[in-house]
Amino acid sequence: MTRIYFTVTNSLVYDQRMQRICTSLANNGYAVTLIGRKLKSDPLPGKTAYRNILLTCFFSKTILFYAEYNIRLFFYLLTQKMDIICAIDADTLLPCLFHSQLKKVKRVYDAHEYFSEQKEIVIRKRVQWVWQCIEKWCIPQFKNGYTVNELLQVAFQNKFGVNYTIIRNLPVQPADYPSNNTPLANTKVILYQGAVNHGRCFETLIPAMKQVNAQLWIIGTGNFFDTAKQLIEAHQLPQKVILTGALLPEKLKKITPGAYLGLTLFEANGLNQKHSLANRFFDYIMAGIPQICVNFPAYAAIQQKYPVTYMVDDTHEDTLAAAMNKLLNDTVLYNQLQQQCYIARKELNWQKEEIKLLLFWKNICIS
Repeated sequence: MTRIYFTVTNSLVYDQRMQRICTSLANNGYAVTLIGRKLKSDPLPGKTAYRNILLTCFFSKTILFYAEYNIRLFFYLLTQKMDIICAIDADTLLPCLFHSQLKKVKRVYDAHEYFSEQKEIVIRKRVQWVWQCIEKWCIPQFKNGYTVNELLQVAFQNKFGVNYTIIRNLPVQPADYPSNNTPLANTKVILYQGAVNHGRCFETLIPAMKQVNAQLWIIGTGNFFDTAKQLIEAHQLPQKVILTGALLPEKLKKITPGAYLGLTLFEANGLNQKHSLANRFFDYIMAGIPQICVNFPAYAAIQQKYPVTYMVDDTHEDTLAAAMNKLLNDTVLYNQLQQQCYIARKELNWQKEEIKLLLFWKNICIS
């Protein structure tokens, strides 16, 4: 069996993307190990078709965390036998590169994001410079890899001279679709699910809820979570904006279909946001709920084929409030978008995308 090691810096229990990838490979004859970060607040991973390894760090944030984690990861990898090492995003590139060179194993880069172009990095120029240096040195040495859309594919090709495959983050198509007939609350619920990070428009989304007769549920955690709490208090919206924290994927899949509509919003600050193709965009489609989405190129391309979303050209407070009210009140438009979700999810699912993943790894193994 070909032994593949994947490396991330995040928790493993909430990472649906890596769960899908690792499960698909393990179910198709690969010996898969996923290495991630152990957090005290997280439950341990359940039984999976692949092996989960959790590394404990003393530091939990800032450059000290990344330095410590990379050192721990490198020395852990030295004790392991593998055929291929795969770095997920730039924050594990260095130990994977060093290990592959030292142990003479194949290396792959999963460029899920343009890491140095995230808003939380772009606004800190010294930090961005460090990550840009890491990317500039490492990525050209990872000739094999994949990313999530054509825009990032072209960006990596132009910047680093690599030609990566496109494998999108699509949800698994269930045997039976969950019903949209069971609401989550007495009022309509607008849902944001995913990382509560900088660049996701919470500064305008939260105050916009003062103009909207519905609840907003924010499901997730991240580097903007505490600030989101403060915004809710400052605007006196504790009954209308609910922060749930992160939920396990099994519970989230039951909640999403009960929402009335979803949100996929990004600021136009950083190339990563402009070229994004978020997991939640497809999760809403699979759940059969329309969404409000920022009019960025990757989403607009899907919208042309499957009009599943109400697109906004900016994320100002009044724009978001007007868009939410439009879908809450225009039942004809809402039903049209929902019917398109039902059509799109038959094509935009992991069962179809998995074929490309398996072909990619087959070619890596025989190269």
